[in-house]
Amino acid sequence: SARVQGWPAALEPLAAALGLALPGLALFRELSRWGVPGDADRTKLLHWGSGPDAFVLSYAAALPAAALWHKLGSLGGGGGSAVAVRRLLGCLGPETRRLPLVLTLLVLSCLGEMAIPFFTGRLTDHLLQDRAQDAFTRNITLMSVLTIASAVLEFIGDGLYNSTMGRAHSHLQGAVFRAVLNQETEFFQQNQTGDITSRVTEDTANVSESLSEKLSLLLWYLARGLCLLGLMLWGSLSLTIVTLVTLPLLSILPKKLGKWYQSLAVQVRESLAESSQVAIEALSAMPTVRSFANEEGEAQKFRQKLQEMKTLNQKEAVAYAVNQWTTNISGMLLKVGILYLGGKLVTSGAVSSGSLVTFVLYQIQFTTAVQVLLSTYPSVQKAVGSSEKIFEYLDRTPRCPPSGQLTSLNLKGHVQFQDVSFAYPNRPDVSVLQGLTFTLRPGEVTALVGPNGSGKSTVAALLQNLYQPTGGQVLLDGEPLPQYEHHYLHSQVASVGQEPQLFGRSLQENIAYGLVQKPAMTEIIAAAMESGAHHFISGLPQGYDTEVGESGSQLSGGQRQAVALARALIRKPRVLILDDATSALDADSQLRVEQLLYESPERSSRAVLIITQSLSLVEQADHILFLEGGIICEAGTHQQLMEKKGRYWAMVQAPEGAPE
Repeated sequence: SARVQGWPAALEPLAAALGLALPGLALFRELSRWGVPGDADRTKLLHWGSGPDAFVLSYAAALPAAALWHKLGSLGGGGGSAVAVRRLLGCLGPETRRLPLVLTLLVLSCLGEMAIPFFTGRLTDHLLQDRAQDAFTRNITLMSVLTIASAVLEFIGDGLYNSTMGRAHSHLQGAVFRAVLNQETEFFQQNQTGDITSRVTEDTANVSESLSEKLSLLLWYLARGLCLLGLMLWGSLSLTIVTLVTLPLLSILPKKLGKWYQSLAVQVRESLAESSQVAIEALSAMPTVRSFANEEGEAQKFRQKLQEMKTLNQKEAVAYAVNQWTTNISGMLLKVGILYLGGKLVTSGAVSSGSLVTFVLYQIQFTTAVQVLLSTYPSVQKAVGSSEKIFEYLDRTPRCPPSGQLTSLNLKGHVQFQDVSFAYPNRPDVSVLQGLTFTLRPGEVTALVGPNGSGKSTVAALLQNLYQPTGGQVLLDGEPLPQYEHHYLHSQVASVGQEPQLFGRSLQENIAYGLVQKPAMTEIIAAAMESGAHHFISGLPQGYDTEVGESGSQLSGGQRQAVALARALIRKPRVLILDDATSALDADSQLRVEQLLYESPERSSRAVLIITQSLSLVEQADHILFLEGGIICEAGTHQQLMEKKGRYWAMVQAPEGAPE
């Protein structure tokens, strides 16, 4: 069915709140009669007519309350903020089961707080009229009991709410991070790391803070406002009408400020992400920055971004200050008007002094509630602005094909590139590969060589299913790569790059990274010995428990490559890709890699693709493919290609004396 829109939609949340408030209103009515036995005239003065039932009168509060609710909802423009808030609440996941209990405690606590103004008016009449001491004592006792009960309920409700929101923060941040991890490779090339990091960490933290603090205030004062409005209608219709007529004064300017505030919040988030990216780029490339003596240049660029953010923060502060001033001055004018009109009612005998005191206290609290609602709502709007990018990530459908379901107990590792063409999404008109066709066979080593920019690393990326060909297909044992289950595929196809990425964890965790089942320590050591990493690891004070630092910064380039090779070998892959993975290894480690590729007992069960500058590795390859301009120009063994004296021969004879 179609979703209810407009005023009916605004009335929906009020129905539940009023339903909880009505029993409390009826209870107060009975308490008023019990507090002053037999004083029917005094009780009647609390109503505006012949004594209509409190249940009916409280429903009359629904219309102006709905107007306020609808006005708050319209501040976001077109209901977009309401949708966003509902989505944020939806991020609570299973924690939403606690919310009905929290809301019940909230309403009951608010009703308990109403006892103080109510009985203050009663006590005022007792003091002025010198009534019986027993009635005075009963009123004091009731007020104390209800106040204590309200405090206890508020304590329990706050505890439940805060614990729920703490779990919600973890749930939201985890959901956003999972959504980012599921995106295709092109997503991370088109979006800067600092921007993504800002969305995952800072934006989710800001949104969660608004949920835990600002939304808590919003709900608390909304419940107070509804309860107070019902009691004000119960006390005096005329004074309540005056109060409600002034409500538009409290909402006209905040309506405009809410949109401005939300727009500024988005700009501040974007500016923060840009400044973070500048810092990340500089700090992650300090050797380059220092080698070009550009420390001051990077500092100046960072200062420029900070200055832009400072300007936006100043505008944000002005918007907040103006909003506070307008709501405060409106509240002061309302209080003066109520005191003037109420004083005239007392002097004319229409209401007692105690009734006026009760109403004024209710009205002051009601005005405060409205002011807090209107001053807090822009902060929730700010969270909505911060949540826009979060929802973009959560809603974004990855462009990579979904993980297949295919697994095989007898995978051989037979790879076929069939007429494969490829162009990167950000440069669709530039073909990197054109009609590439070749085969990788188990037990054979295939070397891919050619000039820089010829597409060698792109071939390795396609073989890892990081990108999808724009033409043709890549087959593994006769099946397209996307047909294989994600974890299974990457346990069978392993890659080591020139600059392998390690994580700020122990060596043991880095070698076992990504494995579904935790390997035994003997397996980790065996893989490290095979890659040549065991020698330097065993010499470390903490051995395999040594932390490698951020991105492996505590290790040399050769050590990182050795650890990355161990990380690939522990999977016992059927297809092994070495993309210039030996460039930083010393002579002994290079020799160990040669033995691994050409003399290992597992060679017969593994297809190997190597992209390397090491001529000794290329010479021994079973097949050599010379790639240039995205096309295989020559193919054969080292001896065949040298006899042909073509482009491979020319490259070997070049001054560098090695493939590029």
